[in-house]
Amino acid sequence: MRERESFVDAVQETAARVRQNVGRVIVGKEGVVDLLMVALLAEGHVLLEDVPGIGKTTLVKALAQSIGATFQRIQFTPDLLPSDITGVSVYNQKTGEFEYRPGPVMAHIVLADEINRAGPRTQSALLEVMQERQVTVDGVTRPVPRPFLVLATQNPIELEGTFPLPEAQVDRFLMRLEIGYPTYEEERLVMRRFREEDPLQGLRPVVSAEELLRLGQACRRVFIHPLVENYILDLVRYTRQSDGLALGASPRATLALMRTAQAYAAIHGREFVQPDDVQALLEPVLLHRLIPSVRTRLRGRAARDIIAEVRSRVPVPVEEDWSARERA
Repeated sequence: MRERESFVDAVQETAARVRQNVGRVIVGKEGVVDLLMVALLAEGHVLLEDVPGIGKTTLVKALAQSIGATFQRIQFTPDLLPSDITGVSVYNQKTGEFEYRPGPVMAHIVLADEINRAGPRTQSALLEVMQERQVTVDGVTRPVPRPFLVLATQNPIELEGTFPLPEAQVDRFLMRLEIGYPTYEEERLVMRRFREEDPLQGLRPVVSAEELLRLGQACRRVFIHPLVENYILDLVRYTRQSDGLALGASPRATLALMRTAQAYAAIHGREFVQPDDVQALLEPVLLHRLIPSVRTRLRGRAARDIIAEVRSRVPVPVEEDWSARERA
């Protein structure tokens, strides 16, 4: 019990430091920062789908600088090649051997900007690295640094000249997030912060990448009550049986909901998962995985409406004390 509490305290304290540090640059998006921390701890990847100019790149840079991680940005364009991402082997005339020159994917945090603007081969090259966490060039396999987080952006408005990600590839993203516009007062504060200098320049790490990896591995020890396990299974299986969906959530979504719930509980100072943790993650984890049926779309409903239906119809388990009379 004490060991669990000690690592949970460390996760909560680290998340608070990162949230505060990123908050020196990004105004009013603490919830989004928490979900990015969840993705880092759960070692998953995030699809940021929002309009241009709301600070996606700045947010990712601030997060990378806060955890002392290496950061690379890849601007996806139609002429981008797979080797532009993974790296190439170049012949060295002095040594008479081929040497590997790493691509931008060999970093802790990779921003794949406008991922749907590159062709399918290039998209697949990145998504393979995301899944396998390794790069293979000329038959030699090299692991990527850990923790490893890919944040891919898409513009939901401008679709001309794009190559939409297939459902099987979208499913590999742990979460899909929207940042959203700031409020009136938040936007005023943004103006004042950036009036004279870029606050990113003075940002210092508050935790090392190695420590974050250790905490992420510890998060897997967060306890999940069998009733909460059943709740996760019931939620996912409901989407597969819903008449409003042409495609429900996959078993990968079940694992994603479990892993994110464990990390979410830990950053909120608990060594056990509550049903509320699972509910808070339903949209980020499931929304991009669900495809509404034609009838649903004709009725003006979307995947978000189906998730609301799932949340309301699947019974929530009731337990007097989730903190664990029945722990193993």
